[in-house]
Amino acid sequence: MATRAQPAPFRRAGSAGAEALATGGAASAGGPGRPGPLQDETLGVASVPSQWRGVQGIRRETKSCQTASIATAEASVQTRKHADAEVQTEVPAPVSARTVAQHDSPRLAAFLRRVEAMVIRELNKNWQSHAFDGFEVNWTEKQPTVMCLHTLGYPAAQGQGLHVTSVSWNTTGSVVACAYGRLDDGDWSTLKSFVCAWNLDRRGLNPQQPSAVVEVPSAVMCLAFHPTQPSHVAGGLYSGEVLVWDVSHPEDPLLWRTGLTDDTHTDPVYQVVWLPEPRHSHRFQVLSVATDGKVLLWQGGGAGQLQLTEGFALVVQQLPRNTKLKKPPRGETEVGATAVAFSGFDPSLFVLGTEGGFPLKCSLAAEEAALTRMPSSVPLRAPARFTFSPHGGPIYSVSCSPFHRNLFLSAGTDGHIHLYSMLQAQPLASLQLSHKYLFAVRWSPVRPLVFAAASGEGDVQLFDLQKSSQKPTVSIKQTQDDSPVYCLEFNRQQTQLLAAGDAKGTVKVWQLSTEFTEQGPRETEDLEQLAAEVAT
Repeated sequence: MATRAQPAPFRRAGSAGAEALATGGAASAGGPGRPGPLQDETLGVASVPSQWRGVQGIRRETKSCQTASIATAEASVQTRKHADAEVQTEVPAPVSARTVAQHDSPRLAAFLRRVEAMVIRELNKNWQSHAFDGFEVNWTEKQPTVMCLHTLGYPAAQGQGLHVTSVSWNTTGSVVACAYGRLDDGDWSTLKSFVCAWNLDRRGLNPQQPSAVVEVPSAVMCLAFHPTQPSHVAGGLYSGEVLVWDVSHPEDPLLWRTGLTDDTHTDPVYQVVWLPEPRHSHRFQVLSVATDGKVLLWQGGGAGQLQLTEGFALVVQQLPRNTKLKKPPRGETEVGATAVAFSGFDPSLFVLGTEGGFPLKCSLAAEEAALTRMPSSVPLRAPARFTFSPHGGPIYSVSCSPFHRNLFLSAGTDGHIHLYSMLQAQPLASLQLSHKYLFAVRWSPVRPLVFAAASGEGDVQLFDLQKSSQKPTVSIKQTQDDSPVYCLEFNRQQTQLLAAGDAKGTVKVWQLSTEFTEQGPRETEDLEQLAAEVAT
């Protein structure tokens, strides 16, 4: 008979349960009151805690992430220093315009009628006034005194005891040239000489080192720069030759020369002048005067030769005679010329100074043949038209006024300066400036009543006839040992400059004071009045 197993009551699994489980139930088999091998038994839950979580919770790892290095650069900017300034005027006060109705028209009309005649009279007086004729405003700085700007010299020439016989400014007014020669007694025809030029505008000017030096085989008696070519200069020699140099080419400066022909002067050439050709005003000829009595006109030709184009001769028998002039010694024919000056108003009119001491008014348009046997390739004419009252000795310098067609000055060995009019033989004025020779006289190019003179006592004397007609306004001591001053020239471009050369071989450039460079009121009228004295 089949039996069914009865469930055992539920109990906790204890140590006995565990033991039974370990023995597989064998110990209880067949024992009284113990279940059999197939008896079901409910056991408790076995729990095993996780060790991994605990380990993971304790372990910590530190990790980091870094970007690439950051590139940096430095730059600086510098600005110029500047300053700001502000200027503000005051706010202008509004000006209230008076209406027309506020003017007292009857009183204004009465006032204008009352002063009309007086205003018209004063306007007419001012319109007819010449108080400011010739006056020019000069904005340059005033120069109160005459001062020496430069003392120039060439040691090689000074070492030979040569004199400065002539000075000349070029057409730009920046270059001054001088001739070295001798004016005292002796035969200087074989003495080597020089022409020197200094550019006063050149930076680093050396007063003892000229910008250009030209060696000349004979003493140079006179110089003249070309009117338009700044580097061309003509010179006359003691030997009678006339030469033209280009001082911008000192290694080969000679352009033209007269050579030693029958046309060449036989005596020293005392002055040369550039003249425009009659038919070509842009072309120039050289006029030369010498003590052989000839006045010659030269033109540059081929092969470096100066060719004679016209000639004049001074012969005693053809001079206009003045009853007060001394008769020439028997047998004397030629009259030596020592100086020349051309009129600025008539290009054919010129004045000659002579060894006999009398000035001559001459003309290039003269057609009468000269009564002379002097050899010449062109016909020689007699130029003299009028003879003036003489000095007491040879004339060394003449100068025509640039402001009046009839006035000229002459200076000579008698120490006098004569002021002449072309219209009468007797001088308008005679001034004794020195007890020795006077070697040069020049009118100012900017002041009608101012002129300068060079004396044998070492002075440069400046005259202003508006201040005094008998004594110099300023006397400048050029040489300390009273050596003669032989030549002087005003600068026509830089009118405040005056150059003078002396027997010590020195050229001094003087800066004139403003009183000698600024024309005053009525000065032209005063010059006209001076010239009008010819009628008295």
